[in-house]
Amino acid sequence: MTASSWLLVALPALGALILLLAGKRAKAWGHLLGTATVALAFVYAVILFFSTAGNATENVNLYSWIPAGQLQVDFGLRIDALSLTFVLLITGVGMLIHFYSIGYMADDEGRYRFFAYLNLFVASMLILVLGNSFVTLYLGWEGVGLASYLLIGWYQNRPSAATAAKKAFLMNRVGDVGLALAIFLMFKYTGSTGYTQVFEGLTNGQIPPGAITAIAILLLLGACGKSGQFPLQAWLPDAMEGPTPVSALIHAATMVTAGVYLVARSNVIFSATPDGRLVVTLVGAVTLLIGCIVGCAYDDIKKVLAYSTVSQIGYMMLAVGLGPGIYALGIMHLVAHGFFKAGLFLGAGSVMHGMNDEVDMRKFGGLAKKMPITFVTFGLGYLALIGFPFLAGYYTKDAIIEAAFGQEGWRGWVFGLAGIIGAGLTAFYMTRLMMMTFFGKSRWKEIKSTDGRDFHPHESKPIMWIPMAILAIGSVGSGAFFAIGDRFENWLAPTVGAYHEAEHAPISAAAIPWLTLALALIGALLAVWIFRPGRDIPVERPQRVSWVVRAARNDLYGNALNETLVARPGTWLARALVYVDNRGVDGAVNGLAAALGGGSGRLRRLQTGFVRSYALSMLGGTFLLLAALLLVRFS
Repeated sequence: MTASSWLLVALPALGALILLLAGKRAKAWGHLLGTATVALAFVYAVILFFSTAGNATENVNLYSWIPAGQLQVDFGLRIDALSLTFVLLITGVGMLIHFYSIGYMADDEGRYRFFAYLNLFVASMLILVLGNSFVTLYLGWEGVGLASYLLIGWYQNRPSAATAAKKAFLMNRVGDVGLALAIFLMFKYTGSTGYTQVFEGLTNGQIPPGAITAIAILLLLGACGKSGQFPLQAWLPDAMEGPTPVSALIHAATMVTAGVYLVARSNVIFSATPDGRLVVTLVGAVTLLIGCIVGCAYDDIKKVLAYSTVSQIGYMMLAVGLGPGIYALGIMHLVAHGFFKAGLFLGAGSVMHGMNDEVDMRKFGGLAKKMPITFVTFGLGYLALIGFPFLAGYYTKDAIIEAAFGQEGWRGWVFGLAGIIGAGLTAFYMTRLMMMTFFGKSRWKEIKSTDGRDFHPHESKPIMWIPMAILAIGSVGSGAFFAIGDRFENWLAPTVGAYHEAEHAPISAAAIPWLTLALALIGALLAVWIFRPGRDIPVERPQRVSWVVRAARNDLYGNALNETLVARPGTWLARALVYVDNRGVDGAVNGLAAALGGGSGRLRRLQTGFVRSYALSMLGGTFLLLAALLLVRFS
């Protein structure tokens, strides 16, 4: 079966190619073709999953891609437990998002093109996780960046969407530079970019310790760009400018998970550098807190979920940064997150669909009665996210917090407290979202009476709520799967190492889940009290707020930080270089050309064309030569 594993990539890629070539002729059937190709890829992935031993790694070399002297890169696929886990997530959740998009984008004139971009997204992500070398991964990495740019900027008539797409593209290029430099260093020391050769070269001592740490940090920079981690997290919330299915695809199954995959795939490198792992855990801890704090202050339902993704990816990065024995927990939370976050985004899209594309939660309220299916499916995803007992997040996030507390010395306290505080904040902002959206009085009726806007909230069509229901079942059912022994950890062990529980927890390991649950309960109850149904919630958000809320509304000044440290100095440097180029390089070249032109113009005047002038010049030259000879002779 693995010999034909290239079909996993070929099917969605072929769908994208056909739709782009067919153009407007695919209006009537483009969405069907795009969905069918991803569905077939998912079916093949399931067959491949059951036909593969799981504990074996198989490399399928398709052809020689870059034969250039010492650089020999084969285009090949690596089939193992880690790649198959991601393939099932990408194609499975991606298929459901495709089905949902059929209904969501039904009235869009460019729906065929939208599905072409979705297929390109899925195909690029499959190349990324299936490639057997870092160069092949980089190909998929850039393909995902292109597809995200096209989809985030889908509504091209909106300046905010165009700006968001450009912002995502440019900030990801910053991370991509780090990944490219890491690949260069790997090739320098091992003479290869293939996973097997690089990892063997590392274990054989071909890469010095300092270079290992440098490679790890550069890989992390690439991961921060794709996964929206500090300090490159500012593009991810702005990506909500794209259609909601795009948000679900980016945040649940594809783009933001790429950084976690990169660190997990490179676990041999990170396991060899404690300093590199420490940086990863610090980035994860800082990012999860940033996402939680900012998520508490936003009123845009999609942006709240976006910062929730920033935070949850922070948990995953924290887990994979904890090192040998813990990598599997990050992947486990990633899989659970794929279910409930995709369901939450599709639920948000269903709410928007019924509310004339309104995203401000202050203008919602009382939608549980109007949209009961959306309420139930969204509610199950909410419970899984906040770590409600026996749902997916309860088993995955709590395990990460316990592993964080299990680190030695100050690390156990810092990372453990970051994780547990994040759990409480997550319960608060997600309960706030639920209360403002589905409970209380119907504030949308007040808007109709004040500014004339008309809302007719209604349940979405079956083509939209059926995928939401399946994802809700996954949010519940995956918890039961994770609860049974160490099945998932054992499945991943051949690729990311055997899992082992924490050994140095500063507090009782048995008390950590209860403490986490208590903080989550406090956060949820606090949100219920503040936004209880009887309380009047203003339709317009208050402007006079505390400095904490103001900072959170401004993304904790992440954009200002990037502007100050990167954008403005970059602009000044570019202007200085332009000045040097214009006045220095171009000035020297142009000055030399002007001197030659002016000199030749003056010398040209000596060429009169008259023989008598030339004879006089020759006579004058002769007298000068004789005078010089006489001067030399008698001096």
